Amino acid sequence: MTWRSFLLTLYYHASRPARAWCYRCMAAQRRLPAIVLVYHRVADDGATPWTMPSALFVRQMRWLQRHFDLVSLEETQRRIREGSGPRPSVSITFDDGYADNCRTAIPWLVRERVPCTYFVTAQNALTGDAFPHDQDVGCHLPTNTLDQLREMADLGIEIGAHSYTHANLGEIADPESLWREVVAAKRTMEDVLEREVRYFAYPYGGYVHLNREAFRLAEQVGYLGVCSCYGGLNFPGDDPFHLQRIAVGNDMIHLKNWTTMDPRKLGTPRFLYRTGEGGVGHRGDENPTPQPLAND
Repeated sequence: MTWRSFLLTLYYHASRPARAWCYRCMAAQRRLPAIVLVYHRVADDGATPWTMPSALFVRQMRWLQRHFDLVSLEETQRRIREGSGPRPSVSITFDDGYADNCRTAIPWLVRERVPCTYFVTAQNALTGDAFPHDQDVGCHLPTNTLDQLREMADLGIEIGAHSYTHANLGEIADPESLWREVVAAKRTMEDVLEREVRYFAYPYGGYVHLNREAFRLAEQVGYLGVCSCYGGLNFPGDDPFHLQRIAVGNDMIHLKNWTTMDPRKLGTPRFLYRTGEGGVGHRGDENPTPQPLAND
């Protein structure tokens, strides 16, 4: 155990009474959160910081099964609209589309009947090219083939769009480029998979990577929801179209902290994107600037 993990473990246990009190209050008010987690690659080579060992992934899933309702994004949205269930819920998502996820993670989820939404970057799925963020750290990791994605969809995994080229949408103002990343990504994957693509996840997913016009396009083209990834929870009464997600750390203590009423997550500002919620900036820059969110 590293010194950081040791301190986080102390923090977790010391704050458990306060967390339990918060849980009871929110349960009484029907305000239990709907949590959405994001994974990237499950494999045992430790190739990148966003690669999780297979045994740890299964251990995290087993812990989540004991403490949460594991639900689909569609059920998550229903709970946000209508009020949470008797327990807080967690929805599992993956970003990018790595072939190695077909070794352990996806078969385990299918076998255990755990709902999962699997967000795929269209260009990489079509060409098989490695992701730029992997190449930047000297890795050329295989991406999912179209046949793998079709088989996953046949087994009940929901395939979502993760843009066309894994671009930073927060930097895009050109309408044609944005249309390609949001709309063409959906239509292309629907054509090759021969099934509807219902959800979109921002590449990178931080507050500064979001784009108000991209939200508008996503609604216009028929996505049921859009996922960010800057550490927030989703509560009854929030906008169910925008689902905030939490990226999962490579140990148990981060998962336990982040999913059990961690005060550092409860106050995460939501990105406001609808007309009338702020100014006219294409990225929503007029929204309150959130405090930096530590990875721990």
